[in-house]
Amino acid sequence: MQSQFSGGAGAVDGVDARDTLASFVDVPDVYPAGRLDKDSEGLLLLTDDGRLQARIAEPRYKMPKTYLAQVEGVPSDDALAQLRAGVRLKDGLTRPADAKSVDPPELWDRDPPIRYRKNVPDSWLALRITEGKNRQVRRMTAAVGLPTLRLIRWRIGDWSVEGLAPGEWREVEV
Repeated sequence: MQSQFSGGAGAVDGVDARDTLASFVDVPDVYPAGRLDKDSEGLLLLTDDGRLQARIAEPRYKMPKTYLAQVEGVPSDDALAQLRAGVRLKDGLTRPADAKSVDPPELWDRDPPIRYRKNVPDSWLALRITEGKNRQVRRMTAAVGLPTLRLIRWRIGDWSVEGLAPGEWREVEV
């Protein structure tokens, strides 16, 4: 059984809005297990195995996904506690997240760069969630007063984007 993975930024120089996955990965018969919105970056798992794809993408399996979020503001203990307990969103309460403040990671440049506000500090969070509501991490951080500026999916289960540059991919045996 083979699985592919791709990593890097969502915004890549020379990318047309109509480009598809096939424009970047010249491997036939692989399909994404999950999705990234156009404003997010990071790990996208590709596989040729339908069962593995379901195991990764289906919410009932609760596959953990770890995100690095650059947020506007500095998280308080209360904000982190709210993320860890679950946050009430318009579509219901989220499952509890593993949430912690982290040092700024060494990353690739983002194009376009995020907006900075001179008088508002920013900081980084690592959030591990086990569900995948639409734009969930962005909505969770906003709900606790920490709007997301940059969002990177760093890990899905045991697979990580670590060591991959934007647009790079590697093949792994599963």
